[in-house]
Amino acid sequence: MNPFPERHPYHHKPLRVAIGIAARGVMAALNALIPEPEFEASRVQITRLRVPLRGLDAAFDGYRIVQISDLHMGTWMNASRLAQFVRMVNDLAPDLVAITGDFVSYDGGNLLREMVPPLSELAPREATLAVLGNHDHWSGPEGVRAALAESGVREIGNRVYTVRRGEAALHIAGVDSFSSGADCLERVLSRLPPGPAILLAHEPDFADQAAAAERFGLQLSGHSHGGQIVVPRFGPLFLPPYGRKYPAGRYHVNGMVQYTNRGLGTGFLRLRYHCPPEITVVELAPRL
Repeated sequence: MNPFPERHPYHHKPLRVAIGIAARGVMAALNALIPEPEFEASRVQITRLRVPLRGLDAAFDGYRIVQISDLHMGTWMNASRLAQFVRMVNDLAPDLVAITGDFVSYDGGNLLREMVPPLSELAPREATLAVLGNHDHWSGPEGVRAALAESGVREIGNRVYTVRRGEAALHIAGVDSFSSGADCLERVLSRLPPGPAILLAHEPDFADQAAAAERFGLQLSGHSHGGQIVVPRFGPLFLPPYGRKYPAGRYHVNGMVQYTNRGLGTGFLRLRYHCPPEITVVELAPRL
């Protein structure tokens, strides 16, 4: 039984198009009043966490996953800024890079072509894996998937990728965007071999459903931007549907660790306040 209420109506195409047009108009008007922030590497928060996984072989002790999320090409993010973020990710010496959706904001086209060269420079030891977000589905998922494939990024929505160290295995699963109605956890579980597993899911509140499956030790998500504008003593001014229960940081959900990354790009407004962009470094450890 699905533990979530009826999905957000944005996944219905006519309403989605109307909201997209209105949102672009509002965004353009507001952004005209806000100076565009410049990129400063010092503003990017690098969050490090060590996550024990039950059943993880000692061969994966210290295995490093670097997570980025919510690039949102076409709002504030451009190819030059993305290239700087990619260099920061590479400097962290990842074994694996995980990207948890929303590569573009509303339209693909030239933005997808501009995204390919910087993403192609990602250099993890193992692979770069990704799932799509709701904005990717609004913008045309096939175009996003084609750009990712050209970049050497493996999209694993509703699939499983297995990393091996000799006889030891670590499974990285992905679920496609829940709020877009593209998820199929049942398919993922049917393809998931025994052993320690991590789930990439764009929407963090999907953690309730993932934890109920009792197959994942960790879920990595984005989507919420951490609220993007956070007022001290009050909290985020806005959180999207399915990003409200676990909006930012680390949580424990029925024995599973949920981590929500605040993202690198911006949504409607080119503005962050008390909510810096984030790169997450996850180091795995065997759980005793």
